[in-house]
Amino acid sequence: MKLSAAEIAEFNERGYLFFPSRFSPEEAAVLRAAADEVYALDREEVWRESSGVARTAFAAHTYNEAFRRLGRHPRLIEPVMQLVDGPVYMHQYKVNAKAAFDGEVWQWHQDFGTWHRDDQMPEPRAMNIAVFLDEVTAANGPLLFLPGSHRQGVFEAGHDLETTSYPLWTLDRATVTRLAERGGCVAPTGPPGSIIVFASTLVHASPPNISPFGRSIVYLSLCHVDNHIRRFQRKAWIAHRDFAPIEPLADDCLAELAGTRTGAGTGTAA
Repeated sequence: MKLSAAEIAEFNERGYLFFPSRFSPEEAAVLRAAADEVYALDREEVWRESSGVARTAFAAHTYNEAFRRLGRHPRLIEPVMQLVDGPVYMHQYKVNAKAAFDGEVWQWHQDFGTWHRDDQMPEPRAMNIAVFLDEVTAANGPLLFLPGSHRQGVFEAGHDLETTSYPLWTLDRATVTRLAERGGCVAPTGPPGSIIVFASTLVHASPPNISPFGRSIVYLSLCHVDNHIRRFQRKAWIAHRDFAPIEPLADDCLAELAGTRTGAGTGTAA
């Protein structure tokens, strides 16, 4: 998936791009089933809400085949390589759940702020690309973005160790209010298989999910190989150590798995 000049200009202005339905329903179904598999695992990489439901499955590409393929999918890797102008490695990989009724808040933050302070990533030559595994609506805890905030640099932040199960460097209310008054606040919503590319300095958050509808989103955090982290205080499955450039797979790598699952369910040869 190559970005056009107009799309790159839009990214530079707003800090994100949204592409509805970039993966087919069949491909999204493969990933949705894979998410249920990893959420059920008893592994240290799978973090849970206080209620016990899954919150985040870290490094799922290292222990699940569908997520391994997604982590090398050209529809994700190629546009990020365009935006950071070179090869990328996987800094972090997360499958985030917002369980029905129990999905908790993610406070306002910049991802690069955490990567820089905790991992000594030198520069914000990194970004996230997200894939919706469920329909994301206004009701089930969508991502919230402050458009244009990525152009304001790295903000002062406090280390929040209490609000959620995952520590974050979060922004204060005055900063968030000022940014929202300047550029607004948006919540991209859409069907399974939709993609969001967003800058590592874009200020974002997500509200609790008290609706009866859960949602899961996969996040690949990709960094230019020359900009790799210098500090290794966090576990390797949170901040990865393999700085080798990602080689994209074929575009049909997930479709192959979709065919295998269909064959297994109908009794036909896979």
